[in-house]
Amino acid sequence: YPCVLVTWFLAVGNELCEDTRMWVVQPDLDEGGQQVMSVIHLDTILHAAHLIGLYGTFFLPQKLKHMDSLEAFCSFHVNKYADHHSHKIAF
Repeated sequence: YPCVLVTWFLAVGNELCEDTRMWVVQPDLDEGGQQVMSVIHLDTILHAAHLIGLYGTFFLPQKLKHMDSLEAFCSFHVNKYADHHSHKIAF
């Protein structure tokens, strides 16, 4: 079956970030503090999201790998500038 494991995120606030004009999101957590995940059919996905970790004023560790990004950051920008489709969808 064509399916995918999705990690869900929630918007932080009701407005775009003033500095970047992008949405800020955080992982959706269940009652036990675990990230909410679901297996969904590929036909239900409109477009993938490109997330940029919010790293603040600290330097990132040199050994940080891209595959560890979802665990390394608490919040993310949803990059609407990744491509034309992202810009239209994430307004």
